[in-house]
Amino acid sequence: MAKSPKKPAAAFFDIDNTLVRGSTSYQFGKAAYKRKFFPRKDFIAFAWHQVRFIAKGETEHMLAAIKDRALELVKGRSYDQMKALIATVYDEEIKSKVWPETAKLAQQHVAAGREVWLITAAPQEMGEEIARRLGLTGALGTRLVKVDGILTGEIDGKPLHGKEKAKALKKLAKERGFSLKKSFAYSDSHNDLPLLSMVGHPVAVNPDKLLKIYAKSAGWKIYDFKRKELRPVKRSIKQEIKIGKKG
Repeated sequence: MAKSPKKPAAAFFDIDNTLVRGSTSYQFGKAAYKRKFFPRKDFIAFAWHQVRFIAKGETEHMLAAIKDRALELVKGRSYDQMKALIATVYDEEIKSKVWPETAKLAQQHVAAGREVWLITAAPQEMGEEIARRLGLTGALGTRLVKVDGILTGEIDGKPLHGKEKAKALKKLAKERGFSLKKSFAYSDSHNDLPLLSMVGHPVAVNPDKLLKIYAKSAGWKIYDFKRKELRPVKRSIKQEIKIGKKG
């Protein structure tokens, strides 16, 4: 009786604060503000969310606030317009905020012949753009509803956050034939413990306090690329707020 082929390993990366410094939804909002999609006061609120997100990591309340604001920004806009803006956001904002060390880890998996997927609470289109630019396999993210090419400001199903990420990973692994036991997952947030716990090689990257405690007790690898850059990033965001107030 012939043996069934061995299942390959893959690697899965969270985006915000793991692969990219801060919130990609905030960066989208920033670019939209520059194009006068929404008022200055909303930009200031976005900026403070970014400061807290970088300093303390994600919370469910903070993610909900950022997500809801981002959905308001795209409501009534064409899907193609949003896609074009995402490409611009990558060039203008996200590219310079990619953690080079995390990107290197992803590229090492690519070089080893593994598929590399981004799994994010941000819109799937944002994840797909980042994956494409970095030469990765693809992305899973929160899906936005569109009718006749126009975004409704609603999401299809639930945001890809917490347990929903783990469900999406399990489905992807079944479809692609991955061995989760052999696979790797990277995240900064304790909210991703359901996802991290599904793979044989979980890694904490720029971990929040709870994830760091858990990772240490479980003997997981921990990488902290964040500490040395936190202070200048906070100053930069505060400068943006001041500019917004003056403008």
